[in-house]
Amino acid sequence: MDPGVTVSASEQDQAVVGKLGLTPGLAVQEIGWDDDVDDEVRVMIEDAVDGELVEEAVEPVDLVLLWWRDSDGDLVDGLVEALPDLTDSGYIWLMTPKVGRDGYVDAVDLAEAAETAGLAQTTTASVSADWAATKLVRPKGSRR
Repeated sequence: MDPGVTVSASEQDQAVVGKLGLTPGLAVQEIGWDDDVDDEVRVMIEDAVDGELVEEAVEPVDLVLLWWRDSDGDLVDGLVEALPDLTDSGYIWLMTPKVGRDGYVDAVDLAEAAETAGLAQTTTASVSADWAATKLVRPKGSRR
């Protein structure tokens, strides 16, 4: 088989892992899980960080994986509620349905919510057929 003909699932996973900047040892809290999330993305993240996703953070986490749909309520509130569990250098990967999918969050609404919550939008990535990821960080020099 010619390796240039198809891209294996593991190669696709590695590309997503690279986009998301995941490394072994990161503590990842998951918020907003529901039946519609992409379980393959969840497993890929667990494999990349070599650990399970944390439901309730007991200690500060490096990353919050926040699944959010338009019907989940006020995104600003969701973002603000995720912040206390993060380390000072921690960040949020906001997972939202892609354009045209149920629960899609408009990019303008997302940007406004991030700014209102005191966060900066840095990177976006496609993580699956139905979900997109947006990295949100505290602006440099900001205080908690």
